[in-house]
Amino acid sequence: MVAFSLATGLRKSNVTGLCWSQVDLPRRLAWIHPDQSKTRKAIPVPLNDDAVRVIALQVGLHPARVFSYKGEAVAEVTTAAWYKALKRCGIDDFRWHDLRHTWASWHVQNGTPLNVLQELGGWESAQMVRRYAHFSAGHLAAYADKLPTSTGARDVAGVGAVLV
Repeated sequence: MVAFSLATGLRKSNVTGLCWSQVDLPRRLAWIHPDQSKTRKAIPVPLNDDAVRVIALQVGLHPARVFSYKGEAVAEVTTAAWYKALKRCGIDDFRWHDLRHTWASWHVQNGTPLNVLQELGGWESAQMVRRYAHFSAGHLAAYADKLPTSTGARDVAGVGAVLV
């Protein structure tokens, strides 16, 4: 379920509550119903290779729910097993929701436009998505270079540059 959360950015309740009726593996798509989303709007969830692999491993384990443990639908994930796993990994102060933040940060770092990330994550406002904007500044470099130099030095690589 951790790998699925990192692949989709879904909230904990959306992962634990995901039913087979919400998954279309051939189309590589899942969806969250409006009554299951924080914003009360449906969320389409495109499934990348990692998400498809995780779901494929769950086929046939439970008749209704995608994620199960010993034949029973998973209702809660932050159990003693979760905390023991964090301890084994040397991770302190980490919540399941931090997986969603990691997913969003990875998207920004890899160039996903913020408006696309907003749709992928089902955020209602751009303000919520802007929390991740600081993870990528590469697209700003071209604009920073538009300013004239105040020193007259044009070659900052060192070839003929004179800095004041």
